[in-house]
Amino acid sequence: MEQERFHEPVLATEIVAFLVRKPGIYVDGTLGGGGHSLAVMNSLRDAGYGEQSLLIGIDQDDAALREAAGKLSEYENCSVLVKGNFQDIGSIVKKICCQRGMDPGVAGILLDLGVSSFQIDTPERGFSYLRGGPLDMRMDSDAPLSAGEIVNSYDERDLARLFYRYGEEPRSRSIARAIVMHRQKNGLINGTQELAAIIRSNAYGGEKIIKTLSRVFQALRIEVNGELDVLRRALDDGIECLDDFGRMAVISYHSLEDRIVKRVFAEKARSDWGPKGVGLREPLAWGDITLVTRKPLIATEQETRSNPRARSAKLRVIEKIPQGGRGEKK
Repeated sequence: MEQERFHEPVLATEIVAFLVRKPGIYVDGTLGGGGHSLAVMNSLRDAGYGEQSLLIGIDQDDAALREAAGKLSEYENCSVLVKGNFQDIGSIVKKICCQRGMDPGVAGILLDLGVSSFQIDTPERGFSYLRGGPLDMRMDSDAPLSAGEIVNSYDERDLARLFYRYGEEPRSRSIARAIVMHRQKNGLINGTQELAAIIRSNAYGGEKIIKTLSRVFQALRIEVNGELDVLRRALDDGIECLDDFGRMAVISYHSLEDRIVKRVFAEKARSDWGPKGVGLREPLAWGDITLVTRKPLIATEQETRSNPRARSAKLRVIEKIPQGGRGEKK
């Protein structure tokens, strides 16, 4: 069944502890199977905030939305699930709040990045080199660009650049050359297993083959879904949506994602203290946020044993500062 194939929510205890502090609007920008959202709603209910709160869940995947709707059925009167991309979080929140006559200020936002276990385990989605399937990799099945189109139409230079930029793959050039040569000799590359065989023939042996396959497939997935550009927009838009002292929590799984999250949060947290040497008691302008977690949090050994997906997870949390300065917390 679909629900058995969606992953257990990573760092769910930490997410609830950091985000759920008052009634309000909570946004799960990467709804998936609804595990994190269910934990948030249960916590709001237990704190007596349930009737005063609204959950907005966003996902591009129809299967995820169906699974989450079932999981959140007891909260259907205080939740809205939307098919969409979290880069549009601002417009989605404003539209729903306008329809309900609510203040659009958001108390908490969660982004759990990357691909879900359900998507990886579904061969026809084409996310994994371990399972035979089409070269698809689209989070939204209605999106125009697929991995097959990239693999079969990009030239050698563009493929090499893609594998190096989004996969940090050291053999990016030789793999790109092998793909193009295979196309010229055999025609179109039709599936995940055919592509994996080409990569294996141009990778080192042992564990390095697995790492190379993972990096190349990651690069293709990021390109297909525009993940890093989408992430930057979602972070900017999400912070803008937050109410005073509202919080955003982001879970990333690889260095490219975490680097962007860390950089955007650092930029938004930076205050303007004027020219060097000018002794100011307060900055000319406060940063937009404060860093709740100075360093990323990682899962406990107990969680990683029970949920292997948590091994590479990094959690960063920020809090919105009122425009007039830091003020007093609510």
